[in-house]
Amino acid sequence: MARFKYTGRDRKGKQQGVITASSKRDAMQKLGKNGIKVLEMVEVQESILTKEISIGSPVKLEHMVIYLRQFSTLLKAGVSVVDSTNILAAQTESKGLKKALLDIELELREGKPLSDSAAKHRKIFSSMFVNMVRAGEAGGSMDETLERLAIHYEKQHTTRSKIKSALAYPIVVGIIAIAVVIFLLVSVVPTFVDMFADFGGELPAITQFVLNASEFMQRFWWLVILLFGGLIGGIIFIQQNKKTKYYLDYFVLRIPIFGKMLQKAVLARMTRTLSSLFTSSVPILQAMSIVENVVGNEVISRVIRASRDSLEKGESLTDPMRKHWAFPPLVTQMIAIGEETGSLDAMLGKVADFYEREVDTSTDRIKSLIEPLMIVVLAGVVGVIVLAIMVPMFEIFNQVG
Repeated sequence: MARFKYTGRDRKGKQQGVITASSKRDAMQKLGKNGIKVLEMVEVQESILTKEISIGSPVKLEHMVIYLRQFSTLLKAGVSVVDSTNILAAQTESKGLKKALLDIELELREGKPLSDSAAKHRKIFSSMFVNMVRAGEAGGSMDETLERLAIHYEKQHTTRSKIKSALAYPIVVGIIAIAVVIFLLVSVVPTFVDMFADFGGELPAITQFVLNASEFMQRFWWLVILLFGGLIGGIIFIQQNKKTKYYLDYFVLRIPIFGKMLQKAVLARMTRTLSSLFTSSVPILQAMSIVENVVGNEVISRVIRASRDSLEKGESLTDPMRKHWAFPPLVTQMIAIGEETGSLDAMLGKVADFYEREVDTSTDRIKSLIEPLMIVVLAGVVGVIVLAIMVPMFEIFNQVG
């Protein structure tokens, strides 16, 4: 399939966009069916240099939230799905979303439902989005469904931002500390080597250790870079494989201080997603499968898979959760009450609200504790190097005196 950039006209005026088709003729036929008279069409030649490269999702959560809010507002105002998609494609700031909406608009004009058209753009529209929109189309409540999706993504964005904020400080300070240490070992410490050699005698253990570290860094700096690159590459490789990712996610959840916060964030995402799906009348087994794929933690995903299997056997949803350490009693008890009373969506929403507040509290507490701790660590590391240089110098001055 090739991509063609076109300029044309319809009853509304001049139209521009990109269309995917097997040939130029096929592209013109598709546009003609949608009432667009093509004035100019050029095939988009993509190469490694010109192709857009995206890491992770090509659309930011905040752009998705804005899109959903505006889409819901337009539908409530009586604007059709096709015209709403056209308007939103023209004004969105996200290139990835714009490209997807232009393709979706063409399919909508051919009479295809929004859910089927969005399903072809899995990198942008998740299975949760597709299934909730499909349920909204069937129930005639698309505006409410889109508003619910916007709230879901908004809460998800807020929680993710809190987690990033809490983790950013120690990471940045850690990188600065490593950079300062490398600078001191490579640039500052070597200037004192000759002085210490002329001094003679036995150097203090701390000074000898720092001098050895400086010599190693100067000779094998490439090895440090290689190890750092290998560490990043190893983590990426581990995340690509579900079996190895399980152990990485297990380790992350068990990390002191940060593990609990990340566990609460995952549980908030799981319960919020399930609540949104159930509220939109997505079948429970289908909802469990969706959450299993979007929760983002393989440890929790395996328990959700076991819970889905338990449901298929006619057993309780919460049995596998009760047996696992990652699910606190609050989660299992609230879900059990929801099963018994038929208000599972409401109960899950309350659990999600609770853990989202817990994440807010945890991130604020961690940031207040980690800041002075990281400053002490940074001061301690630099202090050791300075002390290693100053101790022999004091001995030299004493001898001269």
